[in-house]
Amino acid sequence: MDSPLATVLLPAALAIVMLGLGLSLTPGDFGRVGRQPKAVVIALLLQLLVLPAICFGLVLAFDLPPILAVGMLLLAASPGGTTANLFSHLFRGDVALNITLTAVNSLIAVGTLPVITNLAIQWFDPADAGSLGLQFGKTVQVFAVVLVPVAVGMLVRQRAPEFADRMDKPVRILSAVVLALVIVGTMVAERENIAGYLRDIGLPAVLFCVLSLTVGLLVPRLLGVTEWQAIASAFEIGIHNSTLAIAVAISVLGSVELAVPAAVYGVLMFPVAAVFGWAITRSSRRAEVGTRR
Repeated sequence: MDSPLATVLLPAALAIVMLGLGLSLTPGDFGRVGRQPKAVVIALLLQLLVLPAICFGLVLAFDLPPILAVGMLLLAASPGGTTANLFSHLFRGDVALNITLTAVNSLIAVGTLPVITNLAIQWFDPADAGSLGLQFGKTVQVFAVVLVPVAVGMLVRQRAPEFADRMDKPVRILSAVVLALVIVGTMVAERENIAGYLRDIGLPAVLFCVLSLTVGLLVPRLLGVTEWQAIASAFEIGIHNSTLAIAVAISVLGSVELAVPAAVYGVLMFPVAAVFGWAITRSSRRAEVGTRR
């Protein structure tokens, strides 16, 4: 695919998003894994193992078309997005844990995303399966588009921390804008089929988001993780890097149709996450009032 969306907009959008992540990271964010391993390990296991299993079950339950089924699994394999940090901050989660999880999961996803995507392609066998698949060369491409901008951002932060702090808000805003443009571009490219896609993928996408957020909150709490860390885990697991999933689908695998689930999810996850955050905040306040009485 040689359209401007695939060759210019998507790589630039993903570079901005991942650069913004790098500008917010320090080596200490990775070192935090050793200081609070329980919360990190639980969240990562949920992200890497439980979420793909949940997504696979939803795909089978709704009997999605093969290409959309693979797109859903590609989304499930994508790491948490930087937007999770914002939601965690708004609803009193452990933002430092979010930053750590996003950083570590982005590194791990370089290996796990191709594995899960290739397994999905083999299982569902979409019509154009012969042209799909993340072989070694494409995996290296994923590695480059994910980690190189992060490394550049971290280097900038190390060399010029004040500049990195000043750029944090503008880059976040720009990331949100380019995500919106990417989603719109994907929808426009598939405008003739968009009604059918929304009918096929809308409800599964919402359910996947709700289940991801719920599992991300309840499982850590049941395993003894503090409430504010569980909130961070919920948003990290429930808010995926849709830009990465769309970029891999279109720029690496050459399929706009494969990107539709991530684009739909990218729109729906914001209101779903906002309602979820409001619900858990209200529940926490009720619990505090009950304790005082």
